[in-house]
Amino acid sequence: MTVLYSTGCPQCNVLKEKLKAADISYVEVTDRDTIIAKGITKVPVLEVEGIRMELSAANEWIKSRSN
Repeated sequence: MTVLYSTGCPQCNVLKEKLKAADISYVEVTDRDTIIAKGITKVPVLEVEGIRMELSAANEWIKSRSN
């Protein structure tokens, strides 16, 4: 499962668009309490199979899936 932790910030929205463009399904979590409870201090964070990636790593992962 792919989970996007997001607050709707501009960077979060760009990552959502990249996920959609690459046809990658995901669940978006926007609840701040849940995000904080997970220990996430900066969004967006993409979690794939338990591995969390911040923006640059998430972009690389998406790019690798698109090729």
